[in-house]
Amino acid sequence: MPATDPCPICQKRRRERFCPAKGEKICAVCCGREREVTLDCPSDCTYLITAHRWEEEHRPPLAAADAPFPDVSVTADLIEDQRPLLSSLVGALLGAADQNRDLVDADVLAALAALAETYRTLGAGLYYEKPPVAPLAQMLYGSLLKFLEEWKQPEHRAGAPASKETDIFKLLVFLTRVGRSRSNGKPKTRGYLQFLRAQFPRAAAAAPKETSRIIMP
Repeated sequence: MPATDPCPICQKRRRERFCPAKGEKICAVCCGREREVTLDCPSDCTYLITAHRWEEEHRPPLAAADAPFPDVSVTADLIEDQRPLLSSLVGALLGAADQNRDLVDADVLAALAALAETYRTLGAGLYYEKPPVAPLAQMLYGSLLKFLEEWKQPEHRAGAPASKETDIFKLLVFLTRVGRSRSNGKPKTRGYLQFLRAQFPRAAAAAPKETSRIIMP
């Protein structure tokens, strides 16, 4: 017998849990099935937090063959040497995300991968640019490209050392790999963005020398 007050998504099962994305109760099955797929779940949703915790505990290591730019070697020493740029770059990324609440992990990964390709060519003495097609990814790409161009000017680095194009390329590869390993791949997920916020407190944008606990994927 159909529920007298059915779930607004499936119109079949009984409403069981409040969905902040919908602003009303939905059934547990639709919560699990549509979470971060058709439902734009806020980061403080208890069901989303629980799901992300479960994913974190059961996530398999990223296989080498599945890692972005598998032919590129990124060492822990390089990450440590480039830590001022890493923190500032993540701060710029999170700042752009704060200004564009619709930005999701897929946009971030597309922007970072495209930016890495741009800096790969710059490191080879060429210049070839192919921004992402998706509007938000393209916006983030442009914002981060501008940040990196400004980083080359001493007055914008706050005393931090300059970075070569090849180092910037590898740093972007690193961030892309971390994102690939930390995002569940759902269309509306912001798991990677949440991970970056946890690893780099909001002060990172104003304090480029701040350290983080980010781990090599």
